[in-house]
Amino acid sequence: MNVRAVRVVITGAVQGVGFRWFVRERARVLNLEGWVRNRSGGAVEIAVRGPERAVNTFLDAVGQGPPASRVHRVIVDAAPEDEHFPAPFTVHRTDEAE
Repeated sequence: MNVRAVRVVITGAVQGVGFRWFVRERARVLNLEGWVRNRSGGAVEIAVRGPERAVNTFLDAVGQGPPASRVHRVIVDAAPEDEHFPAPFTVHRTDEAE
C-alpha cells in the first residue's frame, strides 16, 4: 500500500461555513490521520496522511467543500518529513501551534 502525506492550503469562502468540520468528517470516514486549521489570512490549511487512494478521494472532496463554501484554489504540497499527523484527525484553532 502506498502512503501519501501532504499539506494543503485552500482559499476562497472557506471560513465561517463549517469547512474544518467538513474536512474532519471526510478524513475520519476515510481513516486518515492529520489536522485542519484556519489561517489568519482567510485560508484553511490541512495536513493529511494515509493510503494514497484515500488521500486522493479526500482531496477531491475538500476541493468541492461543504455546500456553503466556495473553493477558489487548492494547493497541494508534499508534507515536511517531520510533520505530525494526529489520529484521529483533529481540528485546531486558527494558526494554533502543533
